[in-house]
Order: sequence, then structure tokens, then C-alpha cells
Amino acid sequence: MAGSPTPPPPPARFRPAKGEVSRNLYVANCGPAVGVSFADIKEVFGAFGDVEGVYTADDSGVRVVVCFSHHSSAQAAFQALNARPCPNLHGRTLHIRYSLVQPPLQREPNNVVPVSLNALELNIPGLYLVHDFVSLQEEQELLAAVDERPWKHLAKRRVQHYGYEFCYQTRNVDSKQQLGELPSFVSPVLEKMSMFKKLYKITADVALDQLTVNEYPPGVGLSPHIDTHSAFEGLIFSLSLAGPCIMEFRRYIDGDWRHTKATLSTDTTTENPVNNSNFLRKAIHLPPRSILLLSGEARNAWNHYIPHHKIDMVNDTVIRRGSRRVSFTFRKVRTTPCKCSFPEYCDSQRQKKG
Repeated sequence: MAGSPTPPPPPARFRPAKGEVSRNLYVANCGPAVGVSFADIKEVFGAFGDVEGVYTADDSGVRVVVCFSHHSSAQAAFQALNARPCPNLHGRTLHIRYSLVQPPLQREPNNVVPVSLNALELNIPGLYLVHDFVSLQEEQELLAAVDERPWKHLAKRRVQHYGYEFCYQTRNVDSKQQLGELPSFVSPVLEKMSMFKKLYKITADVALDQLTVNEYPPGVGLSPHIDTHSAFEGLIFSLSLAGPCIMEFRRYIDGDWRHTKATLSTDTTTENPVNNSNFLRKAIHLPPRSILLLSGEARNAWNHYIPHHKIDMVNDTVIRRGSRRVSFTFRKVRTTPCKCSFPEYCDSQRQKKG
């Protein structure tokens, strides 16, 4: 039998048919890595009907996809060759299953709005992003430090609290119940934060006393929310470690995503009657070791949200989330009433009006 050069990968991705008969066969235990040419495979399977192509199933060299023109041909080949030695393929026992063409990868919902790589592009006042805020070694040391300490299990993620405990039911803290000082392993991070005053002329107090560490498994994110005004002061720092993600920002017209019927839309302007969108929508990519600062309008008026995806589309690039993403969120617990300029988004000012 004549040999043939290695063919290109299949024109589409395949997945197991799970009992359904198809015209495509996934064939294991034959291929160039074990001395079986693609021409040999096509000749053997061609005895059962017209073979449109033989393709590499993966990079192993021992698995192929055989595509027939008709289901009946694939079925005949399956019945004759599966789990049996094939004399014309060096006596190898073939392991065959039906395969279906897998639909092309759909763009994740975050792709309906452009994803920025830096905060300046978003044009949200008070939003800043610094890449490589910590080194790879510092990242590993921070992760090792929290992994030595006990985690609290929530529904879909694990958390640790330092300084003050955050209550997810009330979305608030008890300022009279201090857990202690922030741990010493974050001291280098806190020291670096002084750069924000110099680079971005931040005049607010950066004396932070509350830290929440979140560990996100793949596919787990956060619902849209604004950190409670009555619980925390005006600066919120979020350090991303171990894995990347997309963070989306939404500014709702009525101030609260829970009171709107807004749907995801390709339109980023307000009050679009066609698709009932009443919020601005922007997104940014947060790579590992970057730190995000929310201040002013970005902190007080924009909901932030992490889509529940395992794969993110950053413009035209597919970025798969890691086995874990760990965020360090630093805040200062509020001890005086909030007097921000966004009463429609401020829980304490709403309560006064009510």
C-alpha cells in the first residue's frame, strides 16, 4: 500500500456521538506513529463506501477521523472493524466510535462589547489598572501564604477575610468586630500602593484595613454589584493572581441592577427601546499580577461584574481561564456616613430618603 504525507487537521472539530450513528468515525490505534499511513487507512475504510477524507484527530499520531459520504458506509465499517484486528493495517485492533461535527466555538457574551486592555480606553473616571504590579515570585508567595490558612466555603468559591468579616447576606461589615490587623504577608503590596498617589494624584486616604481573598474555580464569576457605600470608603483595590478574567462594568440608569429588566445588548448607550437596555456597558481584561483601583465614579456608580465563563473572548483572541483565579480585594471600612456625589447609587443616602 502506498504511503501519503500527513494530511491537514480536520476541517471541523468532532465530539463523541453518544450512541447516535453518524458518517464520521473516530478511530484509535492506527496512524503514522505506529507505521500506518493515511493512504492505507483510506484504502481499508474505502472498501465500505466513499471516504471524503482521513484527518488527524490530535497530535498523537495514533488517532484519526474517517469521514464518509454516507451514514450507511460508516455503519458498515464500524460493524466490520471495531474492536477487531485488521489484517490490512498490520493486524492492529481498532477502537472506533461515531463522531459528530462540533459546532464552532461561540463567542462568549462578553464579546458583544469590546474588551479593553487598559483602563484609559474605558473612559470611566476613577478607574485605574496597573499591569505586573507584583512579580511572579511575589505572586507565588502570596498564593502560598493564603493556601496555608483556612478557607471558608461559599456556594461556588472559597474566601478568606482579614481585618473585618464581610457578611454576604447583608453586604456589610460590623465595624465593631475587628478580626485583627491585616496579615504581614500583604505588607509589600500595601507599600506599593503608594504609587497610586504619585501616578494618578489620588488624594483620598489609602489606609486600608479590610482584605477579602476570593478563590474562583474555572467558570465562576460575580454578579453585577457595587460594593456597599455604607460599608466601605472610597478606594477599592483588587489584585488578580494565578489566572486571568474579564471584568465588566455597567452603569444602570436607576442605580441598581436588581431593579431593572435590562438585557445584554450590543448597544452601549442608555435607554435603547429596541432591546430594552438601560445601562452603559464596558469591559476590561485583567491579567494575572495586575491590580485594579476603583475610586470616585468607578467605585460609587458603576456595577462591576465577572462573567461566569471558562473561556473569554478578548476581541479576537480566545483566553482560557486558569485552574483557579485568586483575588485580593483591599478596602477601608467606613466609620462615617457616606457623602458621595451619587445618591442614586448610595444605599445610605437612599435609606435617608426612604
